[in-house]
Amino acid sequence: MNRSDGKRIKNADPMYTVAAHVMDKRYDAMNMITIDVPVEPMQEYMRKKQKENIKLSHMSLILAAYVRTVSQFPMLNRFIMNKRPYARNNISVSMVVLVGGKMDHGTMAKLYFEPTDTVFDVENKITKFIEENRNAPENNGTEKLIKVLLKIPGLLSIGVPVLKWMDRHNIMPKAIVDMSPFHNSMVISNLASIRTNHIYHHVYEFGTTGVIITIGNSREVPKKKGKEIVFEKCMPMGVVMDERIASGSYFALAFRKFKSYLADPTILEKAPEEVFKDPDI
Repeated sequence: MNRSDGKRIKNADPMYTVAAHVMDKRYDAMNMITIDVPVEPMQEYMRKKQKENIKLSHMSLILAAYVRTVSQFPMLNRFIMNKRPYARNNISVSMVVLVGGKMDHGTMAKLYFEPTDTVFDVENKITKFIEENRNAPENNGTEKLIKVLLKIPGLLSIGVPVLKWMDRHNIMPKAIVDMSPFHNSMVISNLASIRTNHIYHHVYEFGTTGVIITIGNSREVPKKKGKEIVFEKCMPMGVVMDERIASGSYFALAFRKFKSYLADPTILEKAPEEVFKDPDI
C-alpha cells in the first residue's frame, strides 16, 4: 500500500526486508559517523561569490550538497514504516529556526527541494523559509499542529497515539504529514550557531526520518601531507543513519560524494546531468 509521502518498495533486497523485522525500531538500526568537512574550500567559494554580489551561507552549501547527493543516491531517500520499505516521493529537510533570534525559543519546520535544485535555488528557499518562520512562527505548520493538540485538555495524550497508529497503517492525512517535521528525508541542526560541538542526535521513532545531521564547532583535524602532519580546519558533522534503508557501503559512497561537492561547490551551480530514480521502483 502506497502512502501520501512514499511508494511501497516490493522488489527490495531480501536483506533489507529481514533487517526491518529484526530491527523493528528505528533506534535499533542507528549507525553513527563523524564527517570532517574542510572549511577553506567553502569559505573561498563564498568569498568569490560575495565579490559577484551573490550571498551564500554554509547551510545553503551543505543542503545543496545533500540534495545533489540524494539525486545521485536515491536510496538515501527511503524510509521504513511498519517494517516495510518505501521510496519517498519528495526531498524534504527539517531544521530548527530560532524565533526572533532568541537562543531559548526555536521552531521546527521543513523545506522542500527538487533533485534538480542548484545551490542558488537552495539559498533562495532557505532565506525565504527562515524569514517566514522567524517573523511569523504562528504560520508554521508544526506550530499549528502543536496548538491544536494542546487546545483541548487531554487531546495530546489521546491524539499522539492515534496519529502514530494512523501513520503505521498509512492512513495519516496528507495535510498532517506535510506539516509534521518528523516526516522528512533528513533532519539538520546547526549546533555551531549556539557554540556547541556536534552530537549524534537520536532518530525519531515517530515519522519517517532516515538521516539526521548535526553541525558542530569547527576544529583542527590532523592530515598527512607528504611526510608532514598538518592541521586542517574542518566542520565536523555528526551523522546518524537508519541502516535498514541502505547498506553501509552505499552510505559510504554517498557521503564521499557529499564531501566532494563541498570540496568544489562550483559543481552545484548547475542542475545535475542526470537524476537517478530508486532502482527498486
